[in-house]
Amino acid sequence: MPIMVERNKWILYKHTSNYELIKAVALDVKNSCKTDISNIERERMQERLAALNLYKTRNPKAKPLDSINHRINTLEYFMFGYEDNTDGKKFMFSPLGNLFLKHIGDEGKLTKIFTTMLFAIQFQHPASGTDKEFQLYPFRLIFKLLLDERIEHRLYNYEYALIVAFVNSMDDSKYEDLVNQILELRQKSNEEIALMYKSDEHTYVNAVYEWEYYTCKLLSTIGIVNTVKGDMICKLFHPTKAGSHSNPTGRTARNGYISLDANIINFVKLLLSKYSYEQKPLKLDDAERMQLDIVKEIYSFYPIELMNEIGESDELSSLLELPKLIEEYSNNPDNDTAYLFEEVLEEGFNMFYNVEARRIGGAGHTDIECLYLTKKKKFAVESKSTANKLSGINVGRLREHREEIGGDYTIVITPRYVPAAKRDIRGTDVVIILASTFAEYLYNHIFHDVRDVDYADFDDIIVNHKGEDVSKYISNMTMAKFAANS
Repeated sequence: MPIMVERNKWILYKHTSNYELIKAVALDVKNSCKTDISNIERERMQERLAALNLYKTRNPKAKPLDSINHRINTLEYFMFGYEDNTDGKKFMFSPLGNLFLKHIGDEGKLTKIFTTMLFAIQFQHPASGTDKEFQLYPFRLIFKLLLDERIEHRLYNYEYALIVAFVNSMDDSKYEDLVNQILELRQKSNEEIALMYKSDEHTYVNAVYEWEYYTCKLLSTIGIVNTVKGDMICKLFHPTKAGSHSNPTGRTARNGYISLDANIINFVKLLLSKYSYEQKPLKLDDAERMQLDIVKEIYSFYPIELMNEIGESDELSSLLELPKLIEEYSNNPDNDTAYLFEEVLEEGFNMFYNVEARRIGGAGHTDIECLYLTKKKKFAVESKSTANKLSGINVGRLREHREEIGGDYTIVITPRYVPAAKRDIRGTDVVIILASTFAEYLYNHIFHDVRDVDYADFDDIIVNHKGEDVSKYISNMTMAKFAANS
């Protein structure tokens, strides 16, 4: 019998369709997993979930960890946060994950927050095995289709499994072709669709399983879509492993469909008007960036439209714009945000209750002069926004800028740099901090309402690591303060 090779397709997470379990795991990771990341702690999580009738194992004495690992991976897939293995294994909640837990008792708000999480999911995805040939935002495309009157604002299960799951990129032209393919497929009978399923059964059975058995059920429970079960088209079977004598597992493919719930339609329209289904996702294998920095950016999606929709305070919305602007302006895509980058960094350093920051700028001067009030010493901040990598650092010029203000050291903040820039600062009174790291640090203090942001930890790190990129130390400090151990 020839070996069947499955074709690449979208991989949707299929380990749970239980919304209450997802919520319970998120709460447990946030509140109960404090310092211990050992297998014992994970077993305790399983015991806590079992006490809530949300977890069962086939062999209670064995206490396998596969299931609880899948539960944590589910949080990663749906954008609650990400794991950082830099110093042990810790879970850092994303802005949307934190917001979800903040409103855990308000189902209306949770529906809109989860919808926004779906807008943030991209392929490739840090927590999905979807092949890198797929470069798009899958759920934005699905939402676009569900708003299209030409296909009656609905997507049939077989349309997802036979067509949509294989779309690897998207633009206006490809979208029109996709709609036409869907309309053509709707002309076929159930018998014809069954033959199409059977033509590549091992690929299509997984698409059906992930979509009908998990994704549609979950989104329906959350209140994002309405589902119509439909009639059976055929039975599809998973391949059996070599040497197995058990019967193959079958899945029922139905001609049901989904449509957007009326309560979410206008919000989806709003998000699609701001965050396009055509947008190119970040590449996980970007050779110019560390993967953890890319992951942080992927999980930083936090649209102001959501904040307004669920009635978050204007003060918090305004404050949370600051970390976003630091990341945005640091990249300087059109070479016109350098001064804006200086302004938001000035505001960022003034968040420390014991730092007074003032923007100077101009030729021959440091960008931002800072006074660390506790120790009565000054330091300089140099903003290096760039669409590409920072190619080098003129330490002689930075020394002149620093000496002009009587500064103890210089902090260079930039989105990315070439290795030579790191060599430039070796043995000097200069350190590098990545813009994404600084933004993440500020975001977590703002969201967790830490008003007294103390510069002491920053100063200690910098004094002990002059001439280095101190981003990893700042990131570890952020994780230590705000991450849940997983």
